Amino acid sequence: MQNLDGTTTEHFEIEPTEERLLDLLRAVFEEHWAEVVFGPCIQGAVFEAHFTARPRVTFLDGYVTVAGGAEQPWHLHLCIGLNRGTLARPTPPELARWRRCARAAFFRDRDRNGRPSVWGLRMWNGRGEQMITVFFPNPWLDPVRMRPVRVPDWSRLAPWMELRRRFAGIEVEEPPPESTPPALH
Repeated sequence: MQNLDGTTTEHFEIEPTEERLLDLLRAVFEEHWAEVVFGPCIQGAVFEAHFTARPRVTFLDGYVTVAGGAEQPWHLHLCIGLNRGTLARPTPPELARWRRCARAAFFRDRDRNGRPSVWGLRMWNGRGEQMITVFFPNPWLDPVRMRPVRVPDWSRLAPWMELRRRFAGIEVEEPPPESTPPALH
């Protein structure tokens, strides 16, 4: 996909079934919680959150809840299945379709020169609105200082590569031969 700023985004689609998305979100937030940054990422606004301890992932009425516990008193909800509501307040079918994740994909952004620059996962609801973006470790960023580095650490792509293989069926790739840092913003 060509972006307005001359960058491109490649998508690697995931079948958005309840079971598959629940397994994926458990893998992201139970196995790789310490490595990822996440939140809404739309033009004009990016929220970058992370957990400082392993969160708990639960599922109820179509929603996954990822909760940080007492030391992180906040949580997030993502609708990935059928949301029925309650007997007193059932969810109208059209609203349930709107809420539910209709598309999920791993992505890789490339700068204007075609160099890979960002690796992540996105989910969209039934109206094509973004629900969440998960950013995976970037080989071109120091993970502590979050500053660009001159020499990439390609091992940082291991979580993205493995989860993309597991959930999107894309084989693990060799690191690109490019050693010139991409334009990150």
